[in-house]
Amino acid sequence: MEIRLHGRGGQGGVTCAKILATTYARLGKHVQTFGDYAGERSGAPVRAYTRVEDRPITNRNKVYRPDHLIVLDQNLLGADTIEGLRTGGDLLLNTPRPMEELNGQFPAYRLAAVDATAIARRHGIGTRSVVIVNTTIAGAFARLREIPLPVLEAAYRALGLLSNFPAAREAYEAVQVRQATDACAAPAAGTAPAARPPVEPVEAHVESPPTGLRTGTWSSQRPRYVEHLAPCNAWCPAGNDVVGFVQAVAVRGEEAAAAVLAKSSPLPGTCGRVCPAPCMEGCNRAEYDGAVNIRGIERWISDHAPAPSRAAPAGLRPLSIAVVGGGPAGLAAAHSLALLGHRARVFEGERELGGILVTGIPAYRLPRDVVRREVARILDLGVEARCGEFLSAERLREIAREHDGLVLATGLQAPRPAGVRGDHLAGVEQGIAFLHRVNLGEGARLEGRVVVLGGGNTAMDCARSALRLGAARVTVAYRRTRQEMPAIREEIEEAEREGVEILLQRQPVGFRGNGRLQSVDLAEVDMGEPDASGRRRPVVTARVASLACDRALLALGQSADRGFLPPGWELRGQQVFEDGRPLPAFAAGDFATGDGTVAHAIGSGRRAATLLLRALGRELELFERPERSLAVPATDIRFDHFERRAAAPDRHVGESVHAGSFGEVALGLPDGLESHRCFSCGHCTHCDTCLVYCPEGVVRRAGPDYDLDYAYCKGCGICVHECPRSGMEMSTP
Repeated sequence: MEIRLHGRGGQGGVTCAKILATTYARLGKHVQTFGDYAGERSGAPVRAYTRVEDRPITNRNKVYRPDHLIVLDQNLLGADTIEGLRTGGDLLLNTPRPMEELNGQFPAYRLAAVDATAIARRHGIGTRSVVIVNTTIAGAFARLREIPLPVLEAAYRALGLLSNFPAAREAYEAVQVRQATDACAAPAAGTAPAARPPVEPVEAHVESPPTGLRTGTWSSQRPRYVEHLAPCNAWCPAGNDVVGFVQAVAVRGEEAAAAVLAKSSPLPGTCGRVCPAPCMEGCNRAEYDGAVNIRGIERWISDHAPAPSRAAPAGLRPLSIAVVGGGPAGLAAAHSLALLGHRARVFEGERELGGILVTGIPAYRLPRDVVRREVARILDLGVEARCGEFLSAERLREIAREHDGLVLATGLQAPRPAGVRGDHLAGVEQGIAFLHRVNLGEGARLEGRVVVLGGGNTAMDCARSALRLGAARVTVAYRRTRQEMPAIREEIEEAEREGVEILLQRQPVGFRGNGRLQSVDLAEVDMGEPDASGRRRPVVTARVASLACDRALLALGQSADRGFLPPGWELRGQQVFEDGRPLPAFAAGDFATGDGTVAHAIGSGRRAATLLLRALGRELELFERPERSLAVPATDIRFDHFERRAAAPDRHVGESVHAGSFGEVALGLPDGLESHRCFSCGHCTHCDTCLVYCPEGVVRRAGPDYDLDYAYCKGCGICVHECPRSGMEMSTP
């Protein structure tokens, strides 16, 4: 039996021939195998041969009339490739095409097809630029020749290829087979090679012109420039083009970066101060020398370049949309609607727009002039504000009738009670109510000891505000461990630097006092198995200690209050229904999702706006959060191309806290140079690495971009492999 293999340099065709020979040798056969190649470049056509016989083999010729043919690259398939294959022989093809598309081809042979490239890629055989398919397709051939899998596995073990055997097994099971249908349909023999020019004498060679060796027909894959999803973009709940605005700062300056941000975020100065920055958690540079300070860059852009206003597009009749709630979700919805040319009217119960930004977040974290500046930019787009009225159910129904659509963004209005003995005592107060009073200038000085119950951002805000109002000592008691505290890491560290005490694994089980709070009973908590949130479940013990205090602030979380909805209205997902009938009304922000961050609220507001417009018959792309699993992983970044450099930290004022001082604590970055640390994952930055590493000069500058001369590209994949940021990939011609 004679087998011929056709592949390309780098695919492992010769090794595949050796695998087949080793397999048949273990079946007691005499074998012979060798390759037919010289100093070929990667991607050049290569042939390999295997002979199997019951007696010693003396034939030393190449295989011209094979019994079976294996083609590792479908682009090599042609009359020259299958020349000599005996009628009825096996033709095994590596191709992603289903058998239905191949049925009319090569009727003289038993045709088999398997997508060995996809299988090998799934099993990580080779690199992302050059997939090696030899060990995979050998499994498919074993299935055709009815070779038992244990025999094939033993051959892989003998050759040191056992780690690739799972791919061979998958190909063994996946190969599709079609029997020969026309024994008379074998192709004619190939034509003779074209005449070659005469060889000149040595003395006639007086110059060295280019070889003119075109390799386009060799390459099974070719490089191309792509934009892959950057992890910072995938992690941003607001849907910002993070890599876009960071690179804009580095290359074109803060005004260009502000223009990028203005497309998606109405509150960059706010997010640059109070966002928990999940984009930084996803940053691939964290695996190298520390995440890029994206939050600091966003703040720096906002503080140094005004967000440009964009003219509303002309076209269909603008719609009139009512937005109930002037917090970050409502502002984001109104911003999105205004950018699309619609009339947005925001209804807010407080005296000014901002919601939690002005009533819940202290000024030392988020100065009021920053919020007012960003609100003014939203209003400059034509958004109308109506403040100072908390809506009744009947008034809400009227507003819905007066407008084409409605966005509900009222936030979380129902704080969670402690639900334990003594929580009615004077001195026990909801933390969100305390912050509301303080932030609206109604707070009074505090004395004595304050205990804050909870571990989120509200708890940290209460604790740090209490210090500024004169509390002698502030303790935060949280029922889980420090690693599970939901507050922003930096806020916890800032609180501790300012003197706040953190008491972990403590749960309030009662308050004591004679009409007024004197102490809180705290039970020790053991950590059990993870609950539905993924965090370990707190198990309250009988070990209880009393902590003396003069005031307790409850920061145990909040929930949406849906009691203001008119009778018959209900929320299903994000859409509002009346008596089972869908209304042109959608919920946004914490009222819809309860995610609890400004960035999440912005993203939810943008999505609610697009959902509403689509429900009103406007054709536009729905805002969706990108899928994190599609982002470029750190393993695809060439760290060796980048110099190590620590992240630039935000500047801060001194650690001492003065009573009554609510001045901003974090001062941000001194400049935008931190943007130069960005890898620009998945995005080409025209760094010329591909041009420098291309061995054939195929990559050339074409203005600001690159040109790839595929006629001379051999498909070696070096440019893709060396690209520092995964801005290239190999594709089928």
